[in-house]
Amino acid sequence: MGGHDLGAFLALLAATTFALNNAFARRGVLNGTVLQAMAISVPLGVPLFLIATLATGSTALVLEFSGNAWVLLSVAGIVHFVLGRYCNYRAVKAMGANLAGPLMEASVLVALALAVLLLGEHLTLIKAVGILLILGGPALIVARRSKKDAKPQNLAFAPIYFEGTLFALLAALAYGTSPILVRFALEKVSWQASIAGGLVSYVAATVVTVVFVLAAGQTQHVRNMPGDTIKWFCWAGVFVGLSQMLRYMALSLAPVSVVSPIQRLSLIFRLVFSYMLNRKYEVFNSRMVLGTIVSIVGAVLLSVSIDDVRLLLPIPEALAPAFTWTWP
Repeated sequence: MGGHDLGAFLALLAATTFALNNAFARRGVLNGTVLQAMAISVPLGVPLFLIATLATGSTALVLEFSGNAWVLLSVAGIVHFVLGRYCNYRAVKAMGANLAGPLMEASVLVALALAVLLLGEHLTLIKAVGILLILGGPALIVARRSKKDAKPQNLAFAPIYFEGTLFALLAALAYGTSPILVRFALEKVSWQASIAGGLVSYVAATVVTVVFVLAAGQTQHVRNMPGDTIKWFCWAGVFVGLSQMLRYMALSLAPVSVVSPIQRLSLIFRLVFSYMLNRKYEVFNSRMVLGTIVSIVGAVLLSVSIDDVRLLLPIPEALAPAFTWTWP
């Protein structure tokens, strides 16, 4: 298996494990709180990444990062693993993973906007169409519903759309910002250094999480979790940690244009795992499925270049100027 093929396979595993994380987290927040989920899932990432750094012989690389890289990796960890995950779990608790997932695909838009502003990348026609589809997918899902659809039948919960939408978009903002910070910190480094960088990010996120729990006097609240809830949150923490490791490794072996579209498949896996584990606690309807598919297509278009399109489809000469348009 070549490097690109292995990278694609790892990206597929990353998408699968991230979807499992959301399914387990959804089950946990039914009886637990988001703070309890954070107190378990975030610290679990540290031993997972520590084992990975030891196994790959990259422990010493942690000390080779510059001061600037340490700061960027720490901020990225806090933004992604604390702020982003908190908002993710709040959205999932409010309206389920199936409805929150497509909204969080807006993170791709945030990353693209920051890449254009800070990294000198350009917007193309393909990416513009992708933006419209990413905006259209969630719009289909959260569009005005009739009174009959306000509380879907056969569900053991009533989705809270405003809260879920708000926190899903905030999660998208955090998830879209953190990759840019990581890019600045780990530009032109080996995949082993990427794993070491993930360890730095997780340690920073864990410190912030623990300090917040202690400062807010929530230690007893965290301890008062039922055993079943602890189990779900532990599984969520393990799978989200594995997902991040697999993602770092995939990006070191295959280009972003290959890894990113494959990771979007997590939305499909999320539907499958939600149906298996949380059938009574998730919304399943034609509008939700259609919105998910539209969001996936839009995210994939944001991840491809005009050269990729030319390889797959013949472009008529009359349309060539439009396909070569860039901004700014």
